[in-house]
Amino acid sequence: MEQKVQSAKKRELMYWYLASRGVPKSLHCLCLKLAEEYAVNAMARSRLPSPEHVSRLADTSFHHVVLLTDNVLAASVVVSSTVANAANPEKLVFHIVTDKKTYTPMHAWFAINSIKSAAVEVKGLHQYDWSQEVNVGVKQMLEIHRLIWSHYYKNLKEEDFEYDGEHRSCLEALNPSCLSLMNHLRIYIPELFPDLDKIVFLDDDVVVQHDISSLWTLDLNGKVVGAVVDSWCGDNCCPGRKYKDYLNFSHPIISSNLNQNRCAWLSGMNVFDLEAWRRTNITTSYHKWLKLSLNSGLTLWQPGVLPPALLAFEGYVHPIDPLWHVAGLGYRSPSAGGEILEAAAVLHFNGPAKPWLEIGSPENQNRR
Repeated sequence: MEQKVQSAKKRELMYWYLASRGVPKSLHCLCLKLAEEYAVNAMARSRLPSPEHVSRLADTSFHHVVLLTDNVLAASVVVSSTVANAANPEKLVFHIVTDKKTYTPMHAWFAINSIKSAAVEVKGLHQYDWSQEVNVGVKQMLEIHRLIWSHYYKNLKEEDFEYDGEHRSCLEALNPSCLSLMNHLRIYIPELFPDLDKIVFLDDDVVVQHDISSLWTLDLNGKVVGAVVDSWCGDNCCPGRKYKDYLNFSHPIISSNLNQNRCAWLSGMNVFDLEAWRRTNITTSYHKWLKLSLNSGLTLWQPGVLPPALLAFEGYVHPIDPLWHVAGLGYRSPSAGGEILEAAAVLHFNGPAKPWLEIGSPENQNRR
């Protein structure tokens, strides 16, 4: 009986994983249709933003929002929900950075479905002219993350697979986001936007449901990033997870630098003071930790985008009100209650059941 239970749990985990990582046919078809529209429709190739809004792109008096994404539908939800709930949408400037394959459908979508009140820029990575130093750094970063992916892929063998935390980590490492340049590029935001001094960064799996304009006037007290650290659920409750859930505290390099019971800050909705960032060595520190992980046999942290960022941004995080950002949605059992969800400014579907997936639809809510 025990063997049957373990086998059922294994199948459930694998099916859940596959359902959450696949690209829905409708979303794939949308990108193909938009790429075709870009080729045949002059309106789909029209300038973004419109000529009268171009000056806003580097005007620091506006509210600049950054998205790094290759998901057209998700980007549309983030932009439209932010604008719909903004007190002054004409102050908003969205900077959407995407990869080369998604650039034409992303551009076509926002060109055809223009937002008159806000400015929207769509830029492909192939349109950036980075310095040699940045190019080398990005290549090294991606190579190390590729090695991490390969390490966990080799460990995930069918005959050794058990329903435990270690193999959950292996599955998480195989998440395409762990190899996606779009996810890892956030460490280079100051280089992506050299003319900006303060931005709000939004992941593409968030929904904005209240006005967020006051985020740009928050005093970060000299810190680089404003993030939710404390939780709405009490003193001994973390908004996400603790450091020990991300980092390997059995390794002396980690245990000598951090407290395992500290709450990790939430990524997904963050305020970045880019001027303060440029005065630090955060990006250099990030690369240092990646190399230390590689040299230690990839044992310093659990796979994912956040762990090396937790280390690089240590000492540079300013806690903001917990109701700015409620995460943990998209899992089987949402941790936040209904009142908390209604009060939150930004809802983050960082779990595998994204809103655009079948497993994230309302009719399946009772099974999560």
